[in-house]
Amino acid sequence: MTVIVLIAAPEGLRGHLTRWMVEVNAGVFVGNPSRRVRDRLWELLATRIGDGQAVLAEPASNEQGWAVRTAGRDRWRPVDFDGLILSARNRR
Repeated sequence: MTVIVLIAAPEGLRGHLTRWMVEVNAGVFVGNPSRRVRDRLWELLATRIGDGQAVLAEPASNEQGWAVRTAGRDRWRPVDFDGLILSARNRR
């Protein structure tokens, strides 16, 4: 399963995601796209997110079973701490 969260996203991105995933709440998308589709969606989001924020949680073969990608401004970033993915806020 893949989860994407958009915050303050430009118009059109949410509509584009609904072609591949279900919007279960405002800006929260859930689905099971193939790796190829997921990677292409992420490329689009990362280049068009602008001043907004995007977070993608996807399956991974690690201890937790998932990995995180982030894009945009003023975002949290995933940090690997001895095999455990934690989130750290960028300092200003």
